[in-house]
Amino acid sequence: MQPGMTHTLTATVEPSMTAANMKSGCLDVFATPVMIALMENVCLECVQPALEDGMTTVGTAVSVKHLAPTPVGMQVRFECTLREIDRRRLVFDVKAFDEVS
Repeated sequence: MQPGMTHTLTATVEPSMTAANMKSGCLDVFATPVMIALMENVCLECVQPALEDGMTTVGTAVSVKHLAPTPVGMQVRFECTLREIDRRRLVFDVKAFDEVS
């Protein structure tokens, strides 16, 4: 495992992934909590091949801006880069894009 590793994940926004469904808002648009979960997932998938059996990643700090609503049916692409390794702590940069941004 080394800094610079990258990974991409794509997901389609489903009704179960909306702010209204997640109780994080009242609109039928992509929910921020789901966005964060998928950001954590793309990071895990990035380094999973380099982890020893039985090892995983755990998100411990998140700084995120959710800048625009994404409707049900639209795809969201997540791109991550492993920026830093500090002993057991991994630092990732993650960006999310929908079909408009």
